[in-house]
Amino acid sequence: MGLPQRDDAHYTYGDYLTWPDDVRYELIDGVAYLMAPGPTLDHQDIAGEVFRQLANTLLEKLCRVYIAPVDVRLPQADEADERIDTVVQPDVLVVCDRDKLDRRGVRGGPDLVVEVLSPSTASHDHVRKRRVYERAGAREYWLVHPTDRMVTIYRLGPEGYGKPLVQELSGETPVGVLEDTVIRWDDLVGRLSPVED
Repeated sequence: MGLPQRDDAHYTYGDYLTWPDDVRYELIDGVAYLMAPGPTLDHQDIAGEVFRQLANTLLEKLCRVYIAPVDVRLPQADEADERIDTVVQPDVLVVCDRDKLDRRGVRGGPDLVVEVLSPSTASHDHVRKRRVYERAGAREYWLVHPTDRMVTIYRLGPEGYGKPLVQELSGETPVGVLEDTVIRWDDLVGRLSPVED
């Protein structure tokens, strides 16, 4: 199941800024996708815990961590903000280059992006968003699967994202782009809803 499109028009960040705040969209290559309804508590618990662990680790360091909703504008060249046609809102993101931060959010690929999957967003996050994060130079892209209790990790190399690393949500997972940083899963997984057969 994919996310519904607003319509067949091509939009930019300039258009996006004029839309009402009560309905949220992401733009990918000019196509406006309606964001999924309110996330589950498991989704929020995972995003919040990953954010908390990263925030604690990055305290007093150069890199900054944010949690959705934050607009991340992904230009394809040096176009003005209003002409950018890809704007996403990752669940959790880390930016180490302070020049990418402004009052509107982030302009350019984050160093780390974490998306917590739901049935309505899984294909969108795996295919469309992976492609735009790779193109924008996001150095590491994590897809956390709450139901399957797995994390899929893409790391940017000279040829783009290579074969992903897939592992269970257990023990700890090192963050490749952040020195001495890991995400610990066991306590979090213990709090999640039981997996239904």
